[in-house]
Amino acid sequence: MTTMESLIGLVNRIQRACTVLGDYGGDDNNNFSSLWEALPSVAVVGGQSSGKSSVLESIVGRDFLPRGSGIVTRRPLVLQLHKIESGAQEYAEFLHLPRRKFTDFSFVRTEIQDETDRLTGKTKQISPIPIHLSIYSPNVVNLTLIDLPGLTKVAVEGQPENIVQEIETMVRSYVEKPNCIILAISPANQDIATSDAIKISREVDPSGERTFGVLTKLDLMDKGTNALEVIEGRSYRLQHPWVGIVNRSQADINKNVDMIVARQKEREYFATSPDYGHLANKMGSEYLAKLLSQHLESVIRARIPSITSLINKSIEELESEMGHLGRPIALDAGAQLYTILELCRAFERIFKEHLDGGRPGGDRIYNVFDNQLPAALRKLPFDRHLSLQNVRKVVSEADGYQPHLIAPEQGYRRLIEGSLSYFRGPAEASVDAVHFVLKELVRKSIAETQELKRFPTFQAELAAASNEALERFREEGKKTTLRLVDMESSYLTVEFFRRLPQELEKTATPAPSDVDRYAEGHFRRIGSNVLSYIGLVSDTLRNTIPKAVVYCQGKQLSQMLDEDPALMERRQQCAKRLELYKAARDEIDSVSWVR
Repeated sequence: MTTMESLIGLVNRIQRACTVLGDYGGDDNNNFSSLWEALPSVAVVGGQSSGKSSVLESIVGRDFLPRGSGIVTRRPLVLQLHKIESGAQEYAEFLHLPRRKFTDFSFVRTEIQDETDRLTGKTKQISPIPIHLSIYSPNVVNLTLIDLPGLTKVAVEGQPENIVQEIETMVRSYVEKPNCIILAISPANQDIATSDAIKISREVDPSGERTFGVLTKLDLMDKGTNALEVIEGRSYRLQHPWVGIVNRSQADINKNVDMIVARQKEREYFATSPDYGHLANKMGSEYLAKLLSQHLESVIRARIPSITSLINKSIEELESEMGHLGRPIALDAGAQLYTILELCRAFERIFKEHLDGGRPGGDRIYNVFDNQLPAALRKLPFDRHLSLQNVRKVVSEADGYQPHLIAPEQGYRRLIEGSLSYFRGPAEASVDAVHFVLKELVRKSIAETQELKRFPTFQAELAAASNEALERFREEGKKTTLRLVDMESSYLTVEFFRRLPQELEKTATPAPSDVDRYAEGHFRRIGSNVLSYIGLVSDTLRNTIPKAVVYCQGKQLSQMLDEDPALMERRQQCAKRLELYKAARDEIDSVSWVR
């Protein structure tokens, strides 16, 4: 393969890949992607019945385009020609019918018509959404040609009034691109001054650097006339030479004359023509294809630095996006488990930052322990429980028919147990308060963990599992904190009560009589002693309840994994594009740019 074929074949492959991957969207405004715009292509422009279809078929060497009167091309046809080895079978492929090869080109014509009708209906409406067709043949040169609807001056029956402007706008959207080569088709049997193709190409390419003029129907000119004034550039000069084409006659088309035979007839026409014989080697569809191919090579050479720069920039952007999207999920269970653990660790890291500092949230738990719990303990109704009336009542009931001798031990125990029962409320409330803070921190942590955004199902499972675990931990926390209260009730600190007789002796108070034993001062002293003990227990629980709460509600968890399908598709697209760009860069580097 020559360097020229390598260059143009490379561009063809990149354009084809861009099309398959959706970089060339063909939307309503025919917006090219940046890479597609950087690559040169050839747009075929002409008026209706100017012979555009015949020129394309002559270049391809196959009869494959729909024919008829009026507007036949109603959607752009992006035609990519791929040269293959000599002797290999020719075939065609449509982008909308992947992996289906057409070897009978009459079916290609039918499919173009059917695909057009699928979008526009069986009307004379037009659509800017292109049909993509690739033809693989040993009889073509590597080219990308875009066949556009024929320019017209009036709307016919069945067409909207603005059809003329719609077609011109569509054509302009292609030919205005700086890397678009314009193949302006004009019939030789009409005045060149009235050529629609020349008119629009002059407006978008006033210097003529991007325009190739093609004269068709030379054999249909009036006898005694010729098109030498145009072909030799005296009537209208372009930067590139004009090329004359002799299309198949309608009789040849009706007889299904082979395109290879038609090419031979065309060569014979120019070789034997008294008017064009001196230009025979620069006329005809074969010469036009080679001329376009050579020009494409020079354009590609000039564009290589910008194309390479764009490809490198695209690679950097895609690699950055791929890093953001994350690695694809492996199929084996071990790798999936590893991914789950990684996600859990990422979530755990954010969650710990909320708890330990760096992110807001942990201070709210500290507020529960440092403010809410002490405030709740201070509000406990010990003044009512240890009132003189209630102390007398409890002690008397505890003594029964046999009054206490020195200290009312049973009365003390009942008063203390009754007082300690009040601690159950603040203990449970502390657990609940921390639980609600943790639930909110779990919600925030899941939302702030970027790695989890790929997996909406896993997010939901993680949130559900976290809340389920927190509920379980809350129950455990309540049991543990209440157990702390119950332990204080089940065993009173002996040392505290051993000091009571010693304190009585220090006061040198005589042993109370039966009357004194039920006096107001005696019960006040009992209430004061119980309150002192409760204060000691309160200080203990104030320190141990937070420990129990944190211990029971500080665990981690993980569940199922299911990535967002949209993210999976986006990653696959990015991976394919990245593969395309890297392959294009490598292929550009591998091609020798020396002629």
